[in-house]
Amino acid sequence: MRTILSIVLLFFCALTFAQTTITGTVMDNNGLPIPGANIIVTGTSSGNVTDFDGGFTLSTDSNPPFSVQASSVGFSTEVMEVTANNQKLNFVLQEGSILDEVVLSASRTPERIFESPVTVERFGLKEIKNTASADFYDGLENLKGVDVNTNSLTFKSVNTRGFATFANTRFMQLVDGMDNSTPALNFPIGNLVGMIETDVQSVELLPGASSALYGANAFNGILFMRSKSPFDHQGISASFKRGITSQEAAGDNPYTDVGVRIAHKFSDKFAAKVNFGYLKGTDWAATSEVDKIDPTRTRANTNYDGINVYGDEVSTNIRAASGLGFIPDVVVSRTGYNERDLTEYNAQSIKADWGLYYRPIEDNSLEISYVGKVGTGTTIYQGTNRYNIDGFFQQQHKLEVKNDNFFIRGYEVSDKAGDSYDMVFTGININRAWKSDEDWFGDYIARYAEIELSGNPLGLSTQQKHDAARAAADTGRFLPGTPEYKAAFNRSINDPDLSTGSKFQDASKYFHSDANYNFSHLIDIAEIQVGASYRKYNLNSGGTIYTDNDGPIEYSEFGIYTQIQKDFEFNEDMSLKLTASGRFDKSELFDGFFSPRLSAGLTINRDHNIRASIQTGFRNPTTQDLFIGLDAGRAILVGSAPENLDRYVRTFGVSQVGQDQFGQASTVTQTGANAYNNSYSANSVTDFANSGNPALLEVANPDIIKPEQVTSMEIGYRGKFNKLIVDFSTYYNKYKDFISQEVVVAPYYGVAGDNGLSLAAIANGDFQTYSAYTNSEADVNSYGASLGLSTKVFNGFDLSGSYTFTKQDFDSETYPDFQTNFNTPEHKFKASFGHTEVFKNFGFNVAYRFSDDYFWEATFGNGIVPEFHTIDAQLNYKVPSLKSVIKVGATNLTGNEYFTAFGTGFIGSMYYASLTINNL
Repeated sequence: MRTILSIVLLFFCALTFAQTTITGTVMDNNGLPIPGANIIVTGTSSGNVTDFDGGFTLSTDSNPPFSVQASSVGFSTEVMEVTANNQKLNFVLQEGSILDEVVLSASRTPERIFESPVTVERFGLKEIKNTASADFYDGLENLKGVDVNTNSLTFKSVNTRGFATFANTRFMQLVDGMDNSTPALNFPIGNLVGMIETDVQSVELLPGASSALYGANAFNGILFMRSKSPFDHQGISASFKRGITSQEAAGDNPYTDVGVRIAHKFSDKFAAKVNFGYLKGTDWAATSEVDKIDPTRTRANTNYDGINVYGDEVSTNIRAASGLGFIPDVVVSRTGYNERDLTEYNAQSIKADWGLYYRPIEDNSLEISYVGKVGTGTTIYQGTNRYNIDGFFQQQHKLEVKNDNFFIRGYEVSDKAGDSYDMVFTGININRAWKSDEDWFGDYIARYAEIELSGNPLGLSTQQKHDAARAAADTGRFLPGTPEYKAAFNRSINDPDLSTGSKFQDASKYFHSDANYNFSHLIDIAEIQVGASYRKYNLNSGGTIYTDNDGPIEYSEFGIYTQIQKDFEFNEDMSLKLTASGRFDKSELFDGFFSPRLSAGLTINRDHNIRASIQTGFRNPTTQDLFIGLDAGRAILVGSAPENLDRYVRTFGVSQVGQDQFGQASTVTQTGANAYNNSYSANSVTDFANSGNPALLEVANPDIIKPEQVTSMEIGYRGKFNKLIVDFSTYYNKYKDFISQEVVVAPYYGVAGDNGLSLAAIANGDFQTYSAYTNSEADVNSYGASLGLSTKVFNGFDLSGSYTFTKQDFDSETYPDFQTNFNTPEHKFKASFGHTEVFKNFGFNVAYRFSDDYFWEATFGNGIVPEFHTIDAQLNYKVPSLKSVIKVGATNLTGNEYFTAFGTGFIGSMYYASLTINNL
């Protein structure tokens, strides 16, 4: 703390006395100003950026003569000589192509996107300012090959190349080098606690495996978000957005999004910045009453389980429960509550970050920085159940030392669940607060038996008998809006014990450090990098998510890597870049894994580049895969770390038939080991129940989990034909030890496969359903291709389009219990048309997206996601005198509501107007 206070004092005390002042402008080849262009004294760290009118003032200690460089993403770089004090420089930058843009992520070193050894997508300042989406994060869904699944208004999950749920542990999101995933959930929750738009410098996205440089979680892709440096972008900038969201289920509701950035360069050595963001709206309401298992069933069905109806997950076989032969052999579920009665659909995000930056050596890139980030918000998350994430809090703190050749950083990420709760268990436990499951089913059976024993004098049909039994059991039930309901609701969401409550409780964290050194300034023969990383987890849910009742669970992992890159110049028109990378990672829970990558990029005639790569990747099981112990209603989730199996303990009641006919005790105690050592597959139990044929039962006993592996091969092309820019890639992925969950059934008595007592247990309903984390023996492969085209038409209009094909290869008939969660449309098409300045100060952009229908499968439920088409559009007007941009826009202009995942609310339209000030 003393060190930080000292630095802060130096910020306000340090002064330098400039000897030379330069002014000027930076324009494009059409005479239009380029705001935000970088102006740097060549060979030094002295610099500034142009203002809204393209003007700049630069003061430096350097004495003439010296050179000044002007550059901006998407334009050429120009250099001019300064020969006197107070000289005026007027730069004219030629507009370049997107192939000239520089990316950092592909090789951990700056390089033109044209020469990148692997596929990379970039979203720069121009794209951010002109996106037709409501904000920059939503705008990522317009990138080639990118899927954005909407969980809620403030929680969207980015993914590439398939295999994703909202719990997207296969995809990594980095903000200025920090992993943005939450310690509790093990994946990023969109941009809920991420970046403020006015501070975003660039966004890069690597599709596919990148373990060779980035480690275990870089399995399906990485999203890199980089913020603006206060040395280069100073002043106060702000964005104010106001509008409405419109949805049939929720109506029209106000939407507000505010972002403020304050940055100041105190001298060439000290700079600081602060960002603040606030968003508030109403979430997309999820109101489906379609039955999860059988869409043809209605609420009149005895075993109804509505998609967005909760509490009806509790069910039992009423004949087995009663032991009476004249009671129907059917499963009956309790009456549930609609989701809209269990949440107010608030969507809110409040986030802030700050940074102190110190460059101790003049004309040297060495920089020492401290960055802090905090965020809190309310959103809807869909995992095994639907969760109201209320007041979730996450913070990050990073110390970093870096220059052009190395970096060393360490950061901590911690979270608190706030007032979050599980809506499914809220519905279940409101019911139980009114009447226990035993009493409710007892009342149901009693009324049905009364009708039967009385000879059914009213001549009721079977359906009417069940309706009468349900009405009797529901007499006095707490109704939404009543004081009794509100009191039971409040008790539930504040109780972390899932047998009586639904509170989501967690205060987990992890510490991460990594370092990288690039030897290119010391070695001429090739560019060589080496690096390492270390991470330590501390899981602390108080036994509500993980099996950490007796204290936090800790474990760690580390990795080391190297990369060698060599350019071969054959002549002026042809060159070859070869890259070889390798990384070794080791978790204390698993054997070490080596992941190599080889790539080659051949440049022909300067305008055409052909690339090819092969790499292996791996994915360590997540914290939940290993240590979860959570009763999710329909199944108990038990992680498969060996020490976790016996740590999860639960007592269950045995049916009356099991007690009377088979001599069993009234209760039985099981551990998580039963799921892995004494279980049948869930599908075979269903087949047995439907047919009565015990030969259909299949012993499951899944193996405990181990890391998943992938071998990825990719071929691509980037080039331009006059004004047409082409980017094509195709890939093939082969997976080994694919990680997934297998639903199994563990009998309360007997041994699975004994053809005796365990069969009786299954027949009597004396069993528990588990969701086990394991690896499949199935061969899982995926392949696909993407084609992107962009050009300028009609004298400066931007026109672009992309097509993506994605397919999985998996034998589902042989492995019916195994879900890959591919969750990706086979065909996607995207297009955009716009102009940054169709006439003076006026621009627009229109974006179109098409998604083919696809099958969504996840722990919450499975179902078809129908195809959809959307159109987003925006108009913008620059007001140079106010250094501002006024924008009006709309998303989903057609108003045709759609959804991207089974179980979520339909996505409606958004209409907004925004004012952005001084965002350079």
